[in-house]
Amino acid sequence: MKELLTYVAQNLVEHPEQVTVTQTEYDGQTVLELRVAPEDTGKVIGRQGRIAREIRTLIRSVAQRTGKRVTVEIVD
Repeated sequence: MKELLTYVAQNLVEHPEQVTVTQTEYDGQTVLELRVAPEDTGKVIGRQGRIAREIRTLIRSVAQRTGKRVTVEIVD
């Protein structure tokens, strides 16, 4: 899922080389922290958070198929 999130984010931003995803395990849940260039943050979040919501939905649906709980956090 880390690779999927990286792929999606790199295709949304103008500076794909600055996309990093950090994976952390916490209480049986995986947390994926997405970091992008400051000027690309709006492109990953979208208007009223629509793109961020869709990214989270996509990652959750893939995680559900593997039986895992995953959360995506967009970090400034």
